[in-house]
Amino acid sequence: MPKWFTGAAVLCGLMFAVAPVLIANAPYESTMGLVQKIFYVHLPSAWVFLLSAIVCGVASVRFLFRGDPRQDRLAWAAAELVVLFGLVTLVTGPLWARKAWGTWWQWDVRLTSSLMGWMVAVAYLLLRKYGGPGSDKLGAGLALFGMANVPFVYISVNYWRTIHPATSVVPTLPSSFGVPLWFSAVTFLLLFVLLLRLRVRLQEQHAALDALYLSMDA
Repeated sequence: MPKWFTGAAVLCGLMFAVAPVLIANAPYESTMGLVQKIFYVHLPSAWVFLLSAIVCGVASVRFLFRGDPRQDRLAWAAAELVVLFGLVTLVTGPLWARKAWGTWWQWDVRLTSSLMGWMVAVAYLLLRKYGGPGSDKLGAGLALFGMANVPFVYISVNYWRTIHPATSVVPTLPSSFGVPLWFSAVTFLLLFVLLLRLRVRLQEQHAALDALYLSMDA
């Protein structure tokens, strides 16, 4: 791994150690109280969940047009992170909703489209694992569908009735709420970069090992 990776990993660990302190010292929201602090994990994980889907989709487009196996490996790694951060999002959301809104789940547009995006990523990984020859291109097409779902998830709260606040709320947060939120967001983003690089590296090693086996058989 490159030298920057170790330093970035240490920094990420320190940021994850500091983040709970900032969250604990943030004020309580007037109506939801303590449970609102899930927000500092739920929202950053949701952002990275959508970012992962975009990276997976863009890499898939490049793979389809260029046939570059490096882009295919990037798409595969990003899809794994869609599943990971999507799971965090889909778990923390209901935990927050149950206390804040009195329900674990509602089939509103954002919730349903987020679940669909997560299931697309799961389907992508299953296809790549068990689909056999041609699953790379079929998976790339599936990844494009997942990426197209991202802007729909984001803007849905602005056009349909939902229990989620509109997208205009976050930019207007006071600094007492905004600082821990953006710190957590940067922390999750750094974790995403590190995990993505690590998974791509692992994919590269698998590819090199497969090539070695093929050369020995020949």
